[in-house]
Amino acid sequence: MKDPRDVLIAPVISEKTYALLEQNVYVFKVHPSASKPEIRKAVEEIFEVTVTNVNTLNRKGKYRRNRRNNTLGKRADTKRAIVTLAEGDSIEIFET
Repeated sequence: MKDPRDVLIAPVISEKTYALLEQNVYVFKVHPSASKPEIRKAVEEIFEVTVTNVNTLNRKGKYRRNRRNNTLGKRADTKRAIVTLAEGDSIEIFET
């Protein structure tokens, strides 16, 4: 069993995620081996909310050229969780 703080790494802050807040949807970076039930349990334990739906996606890291010596580097692969909360619940971290 994983600790809930090891499952959720960080919230994703972007214009798209702020647009999703109106629909009660939050986006988190999660551990690459985390499953949907683990993500659901972690969000419910940490933020004390009710989760209705969890979608996950794996994002491949981009390849970037190093300008100094012209070698290729790669950004890290990430896994994201798109979490929908029950009506009336919210997470205060995203509130401004």
